[in-house]
Amino acid sequence: MFATGSVVVAELEGVISPASSSYLLRALRIAEEDRAQCLIITLDTPGGLDVSMREITKALLNAKIPVTVYIAPSGARAASAGVFILYASHIAAMAPGTNTGAAHPVNMGGGEIDSVMVEKVTNDAVAYLQSIARERGRNIQWAEQSVRESASVDAETAVKLGVCEILAKDIDELLAKLDGRTVDVAEETYTFRTQGITPRVISMTLKERLLLLLTNPNIAYILLILGFYGLFFELQRPGMIFPGVVGGISLILAFYALHVLPVNYAGVALIVLSAILFILEIYITSHGILTIGGIVSLIIGSLILFESDVPFLRISWEVIVVVVAVVAGIFLIIALLGIRAQFKKRVTGKEGIVGEIGVARTDISAKGGTVFVHGEFWSAVSDSPIKKNSKIKVTSVSEMTLHVECEDSV
Repeated sequence: MFATGSVVVAELEGVISPASSSYLLRALRIAEEDRAQCLIITLDTPGGLDVSMREITKALLNAKIPVTVYIAPSGARAASAGVFILYASHIAAMAPGTNTGAAHPVNMGGGEIDSVMVEKVTNDAVAYLQSIARERGRNIQWAEQSVRESASVDAETAVKLGVCEILAKDIDELLAKLDGRTVDVAEETYTFRTQGITPRVISMTLKERLLLLLTNPNIAYILLILGFYGLFFELQRPGMIFPGVVGGISLILAFYALHVLPVNYAGVALIVLSAILFILEIYITSHGILTIGGIVSLIIGSLILFESDVPFLRISWEVIVVVVAVVAGIFLIIALLGIRAQFKKRVTGKEGIVGEIGVARTDISAKGGTVFVHGEFWSAVSDSPIKKNSKIKVTSVSEMTLHVECEDSV
């Protein structure tokens, strides 16, 4: 039968995660409901979570309409989990300058795993990808090499090896090359009529974009820091409101990200400890020991927060350096301001009037007199006689009486 209807396009760039799985499954559902003749998924991914990848491949293998996975634009890749998604499509396409492969499973949670478990996981991935390759009629031998040996190929080689079927520089060329092709879907044979069709793009919703953003370890890390320190500042200065609101929202979003990402809770504990040490520095004179401890705890906690063999599931050094510098700088400034305040001259109360210059309103002697200082009239005594209208300087305060001396004559 000839395929009719529109062509739906879903564009995925980034890690394979629950957010990207939700997006692609929604796009497939819309395409099926609209009876589109094809769903095209443009893909650029370094890989991602096994659970999300299997959700996507399962949906593609059971799709009611043809699905084309297109690795694009030039410079894009479909690595690791992306290989499984490419293989699960009815038609695989790649743009020149792209590559796919390196599907060897890795320990997403970091740490060491024994050789027996590594072999089990690898064998499972090989069997899964081979079953998909067999279902779609693609190169089974290369599928095994991609998993066991982390083999990777460029677009031109992929076509020669039977990893993909079409080489196209853009969507228009892809549609032109799809035209007239036949594909079997749900026990029916479809013939594409895609020449000249304007594809309909299904964009990510705001929710899906937000959730995809949260799966970035750098974003999750920054939200965690904002959450902890926002709440700490609110608890230290109740009524500020803004730090509490920002901290609460950031912490909730960070907890969602930690639920999705392979988090090491020892790292979370060290980050909390660093916040406690920084705050204690404000109230306890430790000569910098608490600050140093806070910086060390924050750095170590940041480094081990997302322990993983996968680079895109680790926090970048640049982000760690900036965050540590900003946090440490803020608390150092607060501590320095507190120290300066201890040595600053008092400007209120009885102590604040010592050293002030005033005017004698009466003659002043050891028996007493009246002076005008700091906008107020005070009782005053002096060891040496001071004449009325002379300038005086306050030397000390005894209860409500000032001890003064003559500054000079008016």
